[in-house]
Amino acid sequence: MTIEMVPDWMANLDDEDMVFVKKFILSSGSLKDMAKEYQVTYPTVRLRLDKLIQKINLSEDNAKDPYIALIKRLAINDKLDFDTAKILINEYKKKNERGE
Repeated sequence: MTIEMVPDWMANLDDEDMVFVKKFILSSGSLKDMAKEYQVTYPTVRLRLDKLIQKINLSEDNAKDPYIALIKRLAINDKLDFDTAKILINEYKKKNERGE
């Protein structure tokens, strides 16, 4: 696959995420095996997978509204707390509804 053919959701993942995806596929999607591989608990791997799923979903949101996708990405990457992210997104949506 050439770089031009890489889907946006995949291109937006960092190297660490791509390694995780590769290991996940090679383990046939076994979170138990992934926990052993990373020497962490099953819930820790589950949390990491959930965050990765959120990142992939953000790629779709980014096409819809880049500002909202940015706020969500900051929250997912622990650069912004979720309560603040919700406030920013809600205020942004209100402003757009009013046509400001």
